[in-house]
Amino acid sequence: MRKIPATPSRRLGKIATIAVIPLSLIAAGALVSTASYSAFSATTSNPSNNWSAGSVGLTNSSPNSAAFDATNLKPGSTGTTCVAVTSTGSLPAAVKLYATDASQSQGIGDWLNLTVTQGTGGGNGSCNGFSPISSGASVYDNTLTSFVNDATDYGSGVGNWAPAGGDSPETRTFQITYSVSANAPSSIMGATANVNFTWEAQNQ
Repeated sequence: MRKIPATPSRRLGKIATIAVIPLSLIAAGALVSTASYSAFSATTSNPSNNWSAGSVGLTNSSPNSAAFDATNLKPGSTGTTCVAVTSTGSLPAAVKLYATDASQSQGIGDWLNLTVTQGTGGGNGSCNGFSPISSGASVYDNTLTSFVNDATDYGSGVGNWAPAGGDSPETRTFQITYSVSANAPSSIMGATANVNFTWEAQNQ
């Protein structure tokens, strides 16, 4: 049988097919070649980041005993004691003094005056070496009744001490003086009064 020569169109079709195959292989090879190489890169880090909370803290020189245990009071009686309060916190703070667990009978608090003065030196019941600070020394001077009624929490407390905080404790001495009015009436005979002096620090 005689072979029929391929027509030009069929010959061109074969050529086109042959030409497509090498181009496909070349494109695939290019993709493989590109994926075989890593890009340049660099990193930097800042390690060991951490966070810790600061603190406020207070101690006093007479934590387990009363500043006063005065008995047999009469008109004109007076007494003084000193309590050293130490700030041990790491944060700046403001310290206030106020009354807690207060009680009294027969209105004795109306005739008993309290004076609170800030300073340095003394403490633990003794005012030996006490010296008032140069400004703002007196933080309270009024009756016991007013103190227990008005200074009831941190917000209404008295004082202007603002320890800076940090690694070194800071101490402020509070001199507390009481005096019974010379005009105190006989109606307060046998009366009693009780109060806790409470210092509180809050960070600023």
